[in-house]
Formats: sequence, C-alpha cells, structure tokens
Amino acid sequence: MPLRRHSDALETLYARYNRTEGIHPDPVGLVRPYRDVRDREVAGLLAASLAYGRVAQIHRSVSTVLERLGPRPAEAVRHSSAAELQMVLAGFRHRFQTGREVARLLTGIGGVLRRFGSVEACFSAGQGESDETVLPGLKHLTAELGRAGADGCGHLLADPEKGSACKRLNLYLRWMIRRDEVDPGGWNPAAAAKLLIPLDVHMHRICLSLGATRRKSADLRAAAEATEAFRRVRPDDPARYDFALARMGMDGDQDPTAALTRLGGGEQ
Repeated sequence: MPLRRHSDALETLYARYNRTEGIHPDPVGLVRPYRDVRDREVAGLLAASLAYGRVAQIHRSVSTVLERLGPRPAEAVRHSSAAELQMVLAGFRHRFQTGREVARLLTGIGGVLRRFGSVEACFSAGQGESDETVLPGLKHLTAELGRAGADGCGHLLADPEKGSACKRLNLYLRWMIRRDEVDPGGWNPAAAAKLLIPLDVHMHRICLSLGATRRKSADLRAAAEATEAFRRVRPDDPARYDFALARMGMDGDQDPTAALTRLGGGEQ
C-alpha cells in the first residue's frame, strides 16, 4: 500500500514534530495546561470549535473566552444558565461568530455535563465496543449538545449526519484520546485505534498526494478513506501522524511524498 512504504519516514517525522517545544502556535497549547480532565475537555471543545481562521486570532479568541469563564471552565458552564453565559460573552466576536453563538455552544456543553457528568461520558454513551470508528460516539455527542442548547451555535458545531468531515470535532477527539508530547489525552486511550483523521483542505491535499484517498472532496468519506490508509500503517493509532504532517506542510514542504522519500520512506 502507498503509505506502508513510508512507515519509517512517518515515524521519523513524528519524532521530529510531536514534541512539546513544537506545539506553538497550535491551539492545543491552550488546552494542555488544564490538569483536571473535566476542565480540559471543556476548554478543548471550545478551542477546537474556534480553530478556524488566522492562528493569532484563534489564540486571542479562545484565550478571551477562557478568561471570562475563569480558572474552572467545567464548573462555570455546568452552573451557568443560558442567559448568564450570554452576558459573559456579550460583545465577543470571532470572525463571523458572535458571542451569542459561542454562548449557545457553552450552554449545550453545560447541559451535557449536568446530564452525563462529563463530555467523555456523553461521547461514550453513543460508542459501542464493536464500532470501527469514533463516528457513532461523535454523532451522539453532537446530537446531545444540540438538545442541550447548542443547536443555535451555527458554524461552531459540524453535523456528521450531513457528511461533513467534522475536522474540528475530530481534532478535539484526537486531543482528548491520544496522549503524547502534543496531545494531552485524558479520555480512554484505547479509543485511539478508532480515531478519524481531522481532515481539512490542507490535510486533504496531503492525503491525496500520499495516495491515502482518491476522493476529490474533503468530506467524511474522504476522512474515513484516509484514516483506513493510515490504519494499515498504525492499526492502534491511525491519527498518530496528523500533527506532524500538518506541521511539515506549514514548514514549507509542499510535496509530502517527496518529503517522506527524503526521510527514507521509499522510492518515488
């Protein structure tokens, strides 16, 4: 398979980029400081939801919301009403997202915490042992967030039922399930084998170049196809190389196949 010949190079790439000192400016750096997993999962869902646009703007926006929530974001959203959260986020804006929409997302998270005890418990309630990917749990989580008040948060919450690749939600799951020098973890690590690649336009281009998918649209089917290709390399951890590949592209390597070949991943 195309990716298997690059397995050694992918590991080299992982060792190069998946390091604590290489996190900045990735928004996961705003999530890692939370020692309590319940605060981390709330901060992570917020940060992933706002992770679009310029990196500097993402950092400002996420930091602003977290500062307004205080040092214990899980307790803040659990014990705040929708009206109170609207007041907390009054005047906030992230690109075309308003404080009202972010408050709706936080209202949904608070409702999930009150009903299930944690975001992880809500996700796990929809996830069966025999499920091959995290998609069932993700669908359950987004449905429950919507029922709890997040249905009016607009672009912040993707809908996997509509075929979206749900890049930001899958990024969130990567943060919370995997654990290494980049991803802080905290949820059941066994679920790493079921993660989907967080597929956006940039990662889709990389996956096309590497032969991990042939689909021309960066949709859910493309994400599943790419994930299956990476699963053949690492059955236990198909999202392992996501951060490193994205960072490689940011560093100027526009031809992923050639870059991996230079690292010793096989002949072109």
